[in-house]
Amino acid sequence: MANKIAFLGLGVMGYPMAGWLSKAGHEVAVFNRTAAKAERWCDEYAGVLAATAADAAAGADAVFMCLGDDPDLREVVLTDGGVIDAMSSGSILVDHTTASADIAREIAESGAARGVQFLDAPVSGGQAGAENGQLTVMVGGERAAYDRAEPFIDAYAKMIRLIGPVGSGQLAKMVNQIAIAGVVQGFSEALNFALRAGLDPEKVVEAISKGAAQSWQMENRWETMSNGEFEFGFAVEWMRKDLRICLDEARRNGAELPVAALVDQFYADVVGMGGRRWDTSSLIARLNRDSGDT
Repeated sequence: MANKIAFLGLGVMGYPMAGWLSKAGHEVAVFNRTAAKAERWCDEYAGVLAATAADAAAGADAVFMCLGDDPDLREVVLTDGGVIDAMSSGSILVDHTTASADIAREIAESGAARGVQFLDAPVSGGQAGAENGQLTVMVGGERAAYDRAEPFIDAYAKMIRLIGPVGSGQLAKMVNQIAIAGVVQGFSEALNFALRAGLDPEKVVEAISKGAAQSWQMENRWETMSNGEFEFGFAVEWMRKDLRICLDEARRNGAELPVAALVDQFYADVVGMGGRRWDTSSLIARLNRDSGDT
């Protein structure tokens, strides 16, 4: 059954995610701050371009968002005349932005006052996962809202899991980013060591990837990391934003994140090398500096 859907934010993740909803047969209205990107989306997929986020959300059965950070969400969703004000009672708002648990709770409270159900549902899987419809989605909210949203999300996800109440999806995404930070740094050190030792990285990775050292990073990024190619997927500037959110939350809940904090500083070094838009595997670039292999 076709539903009226709005999708707000057509970045490297949102663009293909909205496309999957269109391919599933829903009536999709899109909004993006850079209108040219939304126009390109409408040329590629069946859907309509809305002049504002509120226009897209008006009358929609479900509204999906994939924006940048807490301030973006407050501006688009919570200001007078914003998305919440435009949505109909009984509709559902699903936020795929990686943001704080606090903003999720704030939006949920505002939505509840207008009869709008809310889910915080950050995603993992990167640009390739979005393009291939193979994302992992971590969800916070009420079961009834989750059951309504799951068939829509299934269009672009391989794994969808309700973690707990509102905010739990964002907290689970923080767990994901904390784990990734350590893995990427560990593999960067290992691969840099192998290269400096004069080993053939292909042979080394082929051997160790079949044991306890195996990781997605190793299997999918060893070659590009060895070659100093960092134009694949999630950018350093966005990882630093995510780690900031993790570290802020840890200060509140008392968790110790020494590795995540250190890796955040290593990413700051990468930014200083001109790598703001490099992908997260570029941690190896700072280790290769002395050898000139960046």
